[in-house]
Amino acid sequence: MPVSRRTAIKTIGFTGGLTVASGTAFAMGEHEDDDYRPEEPADAAYVRVAHFSPDAPNVDVYVDDEPVLEDVAYGAISPYLELEPGTYTVAITAAGDPDAVVFEDDVTVEAGFYTVAAIGELEAETFRPEILVDADPLPEDGPDAAYVRVAHFSPDAPAVDVWADDAPLVENVSFEDVSGYLAVPAGTYTLAIRPAGDPETDVATFDVDLEAGAVYTGYAIGYLEPPRDVTDRDFTVELAVDGPPTVDEDVPAEESKEKADDGTEYDTKDDEKMDDGSKYDDEKADHEPAEKKKNGYHEEGDEKAAYEHDGKDDRKADDAC
Repeated sequence: MPVSRRTAIKTIGFTGGLTVASGTAFAMGEHEDDDYRPEEPADAAYVRVAHFSPDAPNVDVYVDDEPVLEDVAYGAISPYLELEPGTYTVAITAAGDPDAVVFEDDVTVEAGFYTVAAIGELEAETFRPEILVDADPLPEDGPDAAYVRVAHFSPDAPAVDVWADDAPLVENVSFEDVSGYLAVPAGTYTLAIRPAGDPETDVATFDVDLEAGAVYTGYAIGYLEPPRDVTDRDFTVELAVDGPPTVDEDVPAEESKEKADDGTEYDTKDDEKMDDGSKYDDEKADHEPAEKKKNGYHEEGDEKAAYEHDGKDDRKADDAC
């Protein structure tokens, strides 16, 4: 359930280095659960913050004067934070200095998913948040499609075209522009960022694996030509997974219960005991090779049947401050 207007409690999926204000620390880099997202919102707003201002320091984020994210580094994308729909005062300050406010304004959110991206430059006095609605609207397409949009947040890059393999994906995207979502067949692609109208010059290339039903935003960030005193801010693309999960998680069937003669319940999947007191599992026995069984159970040292559960790992993203 959503929490009070002054507290954001659910933090799900992240990329980059930041600390959630409750004190939980997250390390830099990818995370095995990046692809996990909240369920489809009914009456909640899910908001994440992305820090894409290349000359800004690490920042803290406040909602209605309460800290919700701390020490958000450039290039990081926060978890989705669950809020009740409504209007909030959002403030961004230098990390550890609540008086050094670089942005403060009211933000209204309805039920849905949002990314608040800090873009522009402090030095040029163009620093500001850009609010993106995630995973909505999506074009209608078949179940084998992935959905991709492009956000151009690199302050010194010209308008660009984005190519997927040998075909243009989006064209003439300028700084601060965000394309709509496009449906593409799921699969592996080499994406190329090229100056608008110049199909022969690659600004950057990278490989992506787009999964059916998944929703992505590619954020072009950083400097093509970094200022002399700026390091680790080169042009790159951060690919983020947007919104809720697109494939239902496997939910184990409810275990059946039967009643014993005395009326107590017991689980029919519990191991049965052999005459010698050892446990015997019917389900495992059915899956074990015959040569591995002796009297219905393993000899000491024999291998047990392996079971695998399919899972998915996502991208960065998608997408702190």
